[in-house]
Amino acid sequence: MRIRVPFFDLDPAGVAWHGRYFQYFELARCELLELVGYGYEDMMRSGILWPIADTSVRYLQPLALNQEVAVTAYLREWEMRIVIEYRINDAAGTLYTRASTTQVPVDADSLDLLLGSPDFFVENVRSRMEEAGLVKD
Repeated sequence: MRIRVPFFDLDPAGVAWHGRYFQYFELARCELLELVGYGYEDMMRSGILWPIADTSVRYLQPLALNQEVAVTAYLREWEMRIVIEYRINDAAGTLYTRASTTQVPVDADSLDLLLGSPDFFVENVRSRMEEAGLVKD
């Protein structure tokens, strides 16, 4: 997805405030999860919560006012937990930021941590990847 850094995202130094990057990651994560057929509404209906358990961000270069960049999310793990990696690049391909989030499955009723992702989610991701030609038998 593409974003243009708005004025209200800037800090006093005139660059994007570090906390705003998480909003950019969230927009890309939502888009990715919709692509694999498991958006937030699907999660709520499934009875499984997916809280963020860990984040990591490497700010390589600051983002400036009105700068247009691509925020890309990649699903790296999904069988035991959801690990998503993010990249923020400009049109020339310059890498500005890389990050990752880890989400763990939790039963919505008991709030117990589940040992692994639910089978329907694992199979759904696998089938979507096969449809896209990303998995070979």
